[in-house]
Amino acid sequence: MKARLEERYWTEVAPQLKDRSGYGNIMQVPRLEKIVLSIGLGEATQDPKVLESAEKHLGMISGQRPVTTRAKKSISAFKLRAGVPIGMMVTLRGKRMYDFFDKLVSVVLPRLRDFRGVSRDSFDGRGNYNMGIREQIVFPEIDYDKVDKIRGLEVTIVTTAKSDDEARDLLALMGMPFRRA
Repeated sequence: MKARLEERYWTEVAPQLKDRSGYGNIMQVPRLEKIVLSIGLGEATQDPKVLESAEKHLGMISGQRPVTTRAKKSISAFKLRAGVPIGMMVTLRGKRMYDFFDKLVSVVLPRLRDFRGVSRDSFDGRGNYNMGIREQIVFPEIDYDKVDKIRGLEVTIVTTAKSDDEARDLLALMGMPFRRA
């Protein structure tokens, strides 16, 4: 069974993008490849229990178990040694990716305080979009009373688009609420 947004992509978004860009084949049209959610936990070097609560929250938000990211280098100024856990990340693909994107666009972003749209300039030059969410409590799965500390998370949306303009068109047609220019 396909996700609601994936069905919409194949029936509405892909044909529109194909006509706009002049692609000969529907498979050349840009599409979502994966969504990566990550939380940086610098305080995990002093308190290892921080990792447990972050893992629980990221797992609830994404629907799958996060992977612990570790420091690659030792940095004495940050009291950091190589191999010490400093974050969590989850890579979503397929149905989970489309379900998460749908939830992000229709539920989470409108719940943000003073939300006027996401930035149009947060592309990396290769068609991928990055955004940060300051509070994990805007997700409906998180119970506010059980949160020990408010943490933010990074959301990276990876597309198969060749340019930022193609990716912007794709995300706009998929329902991403971009700020007015």
